[in-house]
Amino acid sequence: MDATTNTGAKAAKLSLGEKSWDLPIHEGTIGPDVVDISKLYGQTGLFTYDPGFTSTASCESKITYIDGDEGVLLYRGYPIEQLAENGDFLETCYLLLYGELPTAAQKAEFDLSVTRHTMVHEQMTRFFQGFRRDAHPMAIMVASVGALSAFYHDSTDISDPTQRLIASIRMIAKMPTLAAMAYKYSIGQPFVYPKNELDYTANFLNMCFAVPCEDYKVNPILAKAMDKIFILHADHEQNASTSTVRLAGSSGANPFACIAAGIACLWGPAHGGANEAALKMLTEIGHVDRIPEYIKRSKDKNDPFRLMGFGHRVYKNYDPRAKIMQQTCHEVLGELGIKDDPLLDVAVELERIALSDDYFIEKKLYPNIDFYSGITLKAMGFPTTMFTVLFALARTVGWIGQWKEMIEDPGQRIGRPRQLYTGAAQRDYIAMSKRK
Repeated sequence: MDATTNTGAKAAKLSLGEKSWDLPIHEGTIGPDVVDISKLYGQTGLFTYDPGFTSTASCESKITYIDGDEGVLLYRGYPIEQLAENGDFLETCYLLLYGELPTAAQKAEFDLSVTRHTMVHEQMTRFFQGFRRDAHPMAIMVASVGALSAFYHDSTDISDPTQRLIASIRMIAKMPTLAAMAYKYSIGQPFVYPKNELDYTANFLNMCFAVPCEDYKVNPILAKAMDKIFILHADHEQNASTSTVRLAGSSGANPFACIAAGIACLWGPAHGGANEAALKMLTEIGHVDRIPEYIKRSKDKNDPFRLMGFGHRVYKNYDPRAKIMQQTCHEVLGELGIKDDPLLDVAVELERIALSDDYFIEKKLYPNIDFYSGITLKAMGFPTTMFTVLFALARTVGWIGQWKEMIEDPGQRIGRPRQLYTGAAQRDYIAMSKRK
């Protein structure tokens, strides 16, 4: 219930028996108001109970806004559609870090700064040799990003704004290099060093697919597609991995360790691994002739099978990123001239059904970004084990922006969620000889 305090500010009234308390209500620029319960325990002796924090605002942020009902995603107020269509990934990085789109001079300076930090310390090549040859690339990413703090001691003091900036630029610049190294290591090919004459995304593709024995020319259509994929994945508000980065950072941990924690969280199949799961589902279906069988199973509540890559936890109408990714996906397939891939045939037919079947339309189970990005990345030549790595590469700038915002917030405190304890009450120790 809304109430009003003596100062005229909006408040919610909490009543318990004969007692009542006014809880302040804060208004955002857009989106739902929030009830401030930060002093609830001190005033009432009560905690709130919110598993998954789905009804709890864990922080105040100026970076990203999502309206899941309307299908809106804004980076610093700019619609994702406009950024993906008109800009490039490093422009989006600048926007997320600094809050405004760069001028031409600022963009040139930022691009140069990132380009000059793309190499990693040469000793890290030996660090990679400690992994098994069949190690999952995400396992390598968690370890190697965390290990950056062992190589770059001059940018781990989070109280120094200059060091925070250097660490931010380093991670944006070095993440593609580490991701490409993880890929090359997993397939037994030599590492390819960055090239300063290439832009951010073309440089990454070159490091992934070039080999020393012949020249490699980056396809501009594929580079543009990859750049859009990076933009679409750059940030997504307070999701699980971002919240993990903020929680780790709230303890004062160095930025490299915080991003490594985010990568570990992203690895989960319910989060960053969704596009990999979508492609595995297409593999299970195998052929378009089997689609009716699986569609029927997906509609059966008693069948454990679920269509992966359809619908979204946040977006209840449609995922604005999926529309862009759909177009990008078809551009890539058209450029590569892929016509005889059974998995892509299954994907195209599933897409058609999902957009026309009344069951899917009624339940708003539209193909999401994971569905289209999985198909696109496979067509470009990436194995499924690399899908989440590419997600982590793109999301790094969002994590850094969120971490930087948290560190610079004067009201920031170490994260300490509460719990509803339902275990045993206090009891006395029993000697082993007396236990039954």
